[in-house]
Amino acid sequence: MISVTGNGNFALFKFLITFVAGPIGPATCLWTDIKCNDMKINSEVRYASHPDDVKHYDTARLREHYLVEKVFSADEINLVYTMHDRMIAGGAMPVNEVLELKPMDILRSEYFLSRREMGIFNVGGKGFVKAGDETYPMEYKEALYLGRGDRKITFKSLDAANPAKFYFCSAPAHATYPDHLTTRENAVRMELGTLEESNHRVINRMLVKEVVPGCQLQMGMTELKPGSTWNTMPAHTHNRRMEIYFYFEIPDDQAICHFMGQPDETRHIWMKNGQAVISPEWSIHSACATKNYTFIWAMAGENLDYNDMDGCATTDLK
Repeated sequence: MISVTGNGNFALFKFLITFVAGPIGPATCLWTDIKCNDMKINSEVRYASHPDDVKHYDTARLREHYLVEKVFSADEINLVYTMHDRMIAGGAMPVNEVLELKPMDILRSEYFLSRREMGIFNVGGKGFVKAGDETYPMEYKEALYLGRGDRKITFKSLDAANPAKFYFCSAPAHATYPDHLTTRENAVRMELGTLEESNHRVINRMLVKEVVPGCQLQMGMTELKPGSTWNTMPAHTHNRRMEIYFYFEIPDDQAICHFMGQPDETRHIWMKNGQAVISPEWSIHSACATKNYTFIWAMAGENLDYNDMDGCATTDLK
């Protein structure tokens, strides 16, 4: 028996498996840096990390562990499973094909949602999500909650010249709740910040308990006003929930700098349009860009209390 207790032993374990049993094939994709390709689905598993370890990460390692660089690719589904609250972030971009969301091997389930719930945002052209026998048309910036259940999930675009882009997150579910389609008009809307502080923004809480019942997943969309570039500043953490940010509506010649880490040990990751980043429960999650932008946030963990957070004064950040 081989015991895996840390990063060093884990690397040795992977070496021994490869040396003794041969290369690990796609069907047994369970480890953090092994990607498996199953037809139109590209999936990856990433392990959770301790803040004391992250202090020593260089730029490349930070990006490897937290940045989801490729969310969308034509006629493919890309998935990243993080051990932080076992959240899955993914993107489906159907162009000429209907894409079926099949379970990753690590789920060991017949269907993707056998033991999970998920939230889906369309950030592209008009498309359709089919869950079992129900079909949901989705326009730009609309959100769909799908509850737990054994059923087939597929994605389709109306126009291949302007394909839909379905960004989604999924978390384990202990109960089944009804599906629900949400628009910005139905969201809990909060306008915060000021242009003078460069953080004037509208928070659309679209898949939260006030709008749709669910187990632990919460999702929403924050839109920054022209002239504002800072989000989630002053910063905060919430030890009872992890979070994933997906940034979009960033011009191709612009960029965004995402800040993470403990308040007294911060790091940054430069990002581009259409990329996501994993934020551990112990980490701040904030950003500043070279132009205003929009981002989708997704949380999962201990509770559904949106306001349960521990604030950090801007002057205390290091």
